[in-house]
Amino acid sequence: MRGPHNIWRLIRTGATLERTGAMSVVLEAFEAPKALRIVARGLVFPFRWIGIKGDVSQPPVVRALTALGPAYIKFGQVLSTRPDVVGNELATQLRVLQDRLPPFSVAEAKAAVAAERGTDADEIFSEFSEPVAAASIAQVHKARLVDSGEVVAVKVLRPGIERAFRKDVDAFYFAADFIEFVAPFSRRLRPRAVIEHFDGVVTGELDLRLESSSASEFSANTAADAGFQVPAVNWEHSGRRVMTMDWAEGVSLGDNAALDAAGHDRHALGSRVLELFLSHALRDGFFHADMHQGNLKVAANGDIIAYDFGIMGHIDEYTRRVYAEILYGFIQRDYQRVAEVHFEAGYVPADQDVDEFARALRAVGEPIFGMDASKLSMGRLLNYLFEVTERFGMETRTELILLQRTMVVVEGVARSLDNSLNIWDVAKPVVGGYIKESIGPKAAARDLLKTAKVLARFGPRLPGLVEAALIKQVTPQDTAKKRAWPLVTLAGLGGVMIGAAGACAIFWLI
Repeated sequence: MRGPHNIWRLIRTGATLERTGAMSVVLEAFEAPKALRIVARGLVFPFRWIGIKGDVSQPPVVRALTALGPAYIKFGQVLSTRPDVVGNELATQLRVLQDRLPPFSVAEAKAAVAAERGTDADEIFSEFSEPVAAASIAQVHKARLVDSGEVVAVKVLRPGIERAFRKDVDAFYFAADFIEFVAPFSRRLRPRAVIEHFDGVVTGELDLRLESSSASEFSANTAADAGFQVPAVNWEHSGRRVMTMDWAEGVSLGDNAALDAAGHDRHALGSRVLELFLSHALRDGFFHADMHQGNLKVAANGDIIAYDFGIMGHIDEYTRRVYAEILYGFIQRDYQRVAEVHFEAGYVPADQDVDEFARALRAVGEPIFGMDASKLSMGRLLNYLFEVTERFGMETRTELILLQRTMVVVEGVARSLDNSLNIWDVAKPVVGGYIKESIGPKAAARDLLKTAKVLARFGPRLPGLVEAALIKQVTPQDTAKKRAWPLVTLAGLGGVMIGAAGACAIFWLI
């Protein structure tokens, strides 16, 4: 039953892409063979009349996705984080994709609150404004709590949005499977994996409890960050379809005239937003992955306020250390060390030549460092780096692609505040400080301490585990191993325990 519906949705999608002029742009971005481009456009052209015309003032792809509705807008936003899939030029276009849609009524929003909380909205809020922002998945209202008089922001999912997204996502899966079947060249881009990534992002955004959790974790991580605020979540009045937070009052970080009128130092703000992003990514491994001006405000006291936590980035501790060493190596222009880190981490296959790789990295770094301060770009460096590593057989790492994309956006925000900002001067102390904390002797001691804690939890089970290992490994047919294995096992275990004890001692010393 879903097949015909999906086919019709895809015909309408193709017709809209053709009518808006986006079809040729998309085929070019995906490097489709010329013959396939001719066939694809020939098949769609007869249905062009059923396509949606859209806003002719917008770029073709943005125009098409906006016309097709919420799921397509969100898909475009997610694809903007994947230049490895759509190419840099199209990813840049998609970053400015407008997420403003006609709002739904206050009555519908209040009904959603009542259904979610089991209480009439007027009993919770003494004031409830018209929508102050309307996006593809939800809209936001300014409200006042009856019990405390506190002003809050109430985010409410669009009515029926889950069902609408599910239909479109099913069609996306259908299209991905079809594309992989008829165009084998596309498999290197892994269309189905891209849709699975999109599905995961949207599933998270359609449950506002998850966004509330992200906001709460982000707030806890950054509580001690000077000059930075995250509005607190009001859990009592939040749920799956409704999210309530403290109201963030301030000037948009994208309004330079208003910032100047309020007496804010734009150079200091630009430096701080970059420092904060790097600290969150490296120190915490959990960063706001949608840090454009629309999601940032400046409070009256000069603090930067972040909101909208639907897209967050995660990087594990090991990857953070590798990334920091790579970044710091570039800052120091130590290309040999940058190359060695790639090989040590297994990012580049061992059969490649490390010296040749270092020379390729030098060709990336030197032209960038030869630029004046206003043109230095960490995002551009990472982009070139990915191009080089791809030539040397490095597989795409989605978490680093998201980091690079966010880095580009944050740099853009910083430069919009002060175009003369030297990105590297700002980044160097943050990255250098992280390396001292994460790779030096203290970090090694902390790693050993973590190992000791894990062993301590398994302490009561260790004798049984060792005995089971001995029984499994020793066989009557191998008397030599029978004699040697207990000694090897106990020696190894003893070494681990000594190391753990040493870690505890070092921990107390530091």
